[in-house]
Amino acid sequence: MPISPNQGSTGGGTLVTITGTNLSNTSAVKFGTKQATNVTNVSPTQVTAISPSGTGAVGVTVTTPGGTSNPVPFFYVGAPFKSSLSADSGPLAGGNTITISGTGLSTATSVSFGAATATPTVISDASLTVVVPAGAAAGPVSVSVTTAGGTNNGLSYTYIDVPTITTLTPTSGPASGGTAVTITGTNLGSTESVTFDGTTAPFAVVNSSTLSVVTPPGTPGAVDVVVTNPAGSATEVGGFTYVAGPGI
Repeated sequence: MPISPNQGSTGGGTLVTITGTNLSNTSAVKFGTKQATNVTNVSPTQVTAISPSGTGAVGVTVTTPGGTSNPVPFFYVGAPFKSSLSADSGPLAGGNTITISGTGLSTATSVSFGAATATPTVISDASLTVVVPAGAAAGPVSVSVTTAGGTNNGLSYTYIDVPTITTLTPTSGPASGGTAVTITGTNLGSTESVTFDGTTAPFAVVNSSTLSVVTPPGTPGAVDVVVTNPAGSATEVGGFTYVAGPGI
């Protein structure tokens, strides 16, 4: 007499289907010593019921006017606990793989990032990996893991959009470097690097739309300025001009 699924939450509430013979007029389904609810005769060979709360492994039995069946095992699983994400932010387009660590993850069937859901790869009871789905908009979303034991929330993941560059002020300075430049744009709060003609420049994030940058030394002429965050890069072609110093 198989039962599907054969595991569920310790809090109960799992809809199970029991298949066998001579199941007509079922009067009771028990999980161990506890009565199941919403017992429904689907056919002479099939009964559905909702599991009560419980712990560990219990025997499920079906009672009809003809007697009580042999027990089949059902396993209660605790709700998952998530302790950490290997990365708490990433591109709005998704596609990056992260690791979720915790306990009770061995029966994980889905991971939700806000309204978007992905199917995980279970590594062990303490770890799983998941490819982050695309987000609806930049910003934080809650992360939840669903297992046979239930769904657990509590972690946050931030979707990051590709940066844009609106202005550079000033747009020129000496080739020796050292010019303080303000870059404005969008999605700059998670900036990882700023380069002038491929050379990395020191920078500070003022806010999500402003960076304060100091130009590195460069070659006289117009150069590209590139701002990069985890979602991608924005390039201002010829955005800054290095000016040669005077010579005598």
